[in-house]
Amino acid sequence: MRRREFIKLVGSAAAAWPTTVRAQQAAMPVVGFLNTTSPETYEFNAKAFREGLGTLGFAEGKTVAIEYRWASGDYSRMPALAKDLASRNVAVIAATGDIVSARAAQAATTTIPVVFAIGFDPVRFGLVKSLNSPGGNLTLVTLFSSTLMAKRMDLLIQLVPTARVIGLLMNPDNLNVEIDIKDAQKAAGELGKQTVVVNARNQRDFNAAFAAMKEQRADVAMIASDPMLLSQRAAISSLASQHSVPMVYFDREFVAAGGLMSYGTGITWMYHQVGVYCGRILKGAKVTELPVLQPTKFDLVINMKTAKALNLVIPPHLLVTADEVIE
Repeated sequence: MRRREFIKLVGSAAAAWPTTVRAQQAAMPVVGFLNTTSPETYEFNAKAFREGLGTLGFAEGKTVAIEYRWASGDYSRMPALAKDLASRNVAVIAATGDIVSARAAQAATTTIPVVFAIGFDPVRFGLVKSLNSPGGNLTLVTLFSSTLMAKRMDLLIQLVPTARVIGLLMNPDNLNVEIDIKDAQKAAGELGKQTVVVNARNQRDFNAAFAAMKEQRADVAMIASDPMLLSQRAAISSLASQHSVPMVYFDREFVAAGGLMSYGTGITWMYHQVGVYCGRILKGAKVTELPVLQPTKFDLVINMKTAKALNLVIPPHLLVTADEVIE
C-alpha cells in the first residue's frame, strides 16, 4: 500500500471513530432521577437506587446513563425539573422525593414511564386508580409511612407514659401535611393526648420550631414523613437532644444520626426497589405490568445512648421486640 493511500485510510477511520462512539453513547439508555433534596444529604438513597438498577445488569456510565435533577429542598422547583427531564426523552423517570415529585412527573409527561416513590397511600392522594392497576404511565413504590402515625405515637407513649402533649414537626410545603396532621391528631385523641403543630420549611426554621414546642409544653414529639426533614436528620436529632424532647421518627437513618427511636420500613429499601422497577422497564416490562410495591416488614430501632442522655428507661418489652438496638 502506498504511503498516501495509507494515510487516507487511517484518516478515514479516525474520522469515523467519533461517529461510532456517538452511536454507542446514543444507544445507552438514559434514566431520569428526580428528587426534592440534594446529593450531599441523599447520596445514600441515590446509591440504593443505583444498586437496584444493578440487579438488572445496569451500571451507571457503562450500560446506563442517569440524568440527576435535585431541588435542594426547594419544592417549588420540582415542576420545572420534571419538565426538563421529560423534554430530554429519557427512557424512564424515577420520581423520588414524595408526592410533590410524583405530581411534578405526572404533569410533565403522559408517555414516558414514571416510577415514583412516596411514603403515603397513593390512592388516597389520587395518584393512581388502584394498587393493583395504577393506570397510565405510572407505577410506584410506597412505604405507607403516614398510616403508621398511630403506631409510632403508641410506641412513644409506651416510652413516656406521663406525656400529655405531643409536638408534631411538619414541613408545610409538603402536599401531604394536612392529612398527616389530621391522622396524628386523631391518633392522639384516641390516646387521650393533645397535640401542638410546629412548622419547618428548611434548616433555618428548626431552632424556632423546637423553641415553639417547648413554649407549648410538648412532652414528646413526632416528625412527619418528609424528604427535607430526613435530609436534615442530624440537625433535627441534635436539637431534640438539646431540648430534651423524646422524639419518634419514621426512618432508621434518624436513629443512626442520634435520634431516639424509629418505626417503619427503611427508605433505602424503597429507593432500591425503584431502581429495580426502572431496570425492569429498561428490559422491556410495561408500566401496566408493575403493580404498586408495598413493604412487608416494619422495624423498630432504638438508640440506647440517646435514651440514657434523656434519662429514659426503655421498657423491657420494647427492647425485646426491637429489631435493632444502637448502643
